[in-house]
Amino acid sequence: MKKLLLSLALCLALPAVAGELEDAKALFEQKKYPDALKLYTRLANTGNVEAQQSLGQMYWYGEAGAVDEAKAQMWFQKAAAKGDKVALASLDVMKQRSARRAEIDHWVSRYDGADLKSGKFHCPAPRIPAISKQAVEIERVSNAIAKWQDCYNGFVNNLNAVSPLSERIPADIAKLMNAPEMERAKKHLAQVQENISQEAKVGAKLVLADVAVWRSATEAYVGEHNAIVRKAPKE
Repeated sequence: MKKLLLSLALCLALPAVAGELEDAKALFEQKKYPDALKLYTRLANTGNVEAQQSLGQMYWYGEAGAVDEAKAQMWFQKAAAKGDKVALASLDVMKQRSARRAEIDHWVSRYDGADLKSGKFHCPAPRIPAISKQAVEIERVSNAIAKWQDCYNGFVNNLNAVSPLSERIPADIAKLMNAPEMERAKKHLAQVQENISQEAKVGAKLVLADVAVWRSATEAYVGEHNAIVRKAPKE
């Protein structure tokens, strides 16, 4: 009789657990994370594999209130020990994160955009004198200005083409980043791009100001020189 009663008790308990698991899923889908967390935790502590895996996911993505990799790993390990494939895959991702931490941190906070203003995109300001009085000097300066302008336009076009910089994060690194890391990376990279853009604009304004002064002075000199030549008596 005792064995029979025990069997009946177990059979009655199974639908209750299944119902609570569905309730937890529904709460999660409704973004009622604190309630879902509470129910998943209770089920996970009873040994429910799906609840353990789901709880690990909540801690991993920060839906438990904040990202907690230690707790996420603990629950993934419990579920993985019972063969849960999602938990096993999650543990593998965590292992890869540890191995590639430097690459993740590079995009989250260390990338400085040096490659966007080097090589063919490095456009040093041309040397522009206050005035040019010889044709050969005028040609040299004009060519230098044209070369700088072509370089600058190429730099601007490339900077626009790679916007937003967050899309430059390698796919295999992006998939290892958690939500807060990706958010920080996007903000950091947006600031890097803004800094590079503003630096380039300031530099360009200075060059154009120098060009305007040189052109005005040179054109005035050339005009005066030509007027003197025209007025000179012909032999």
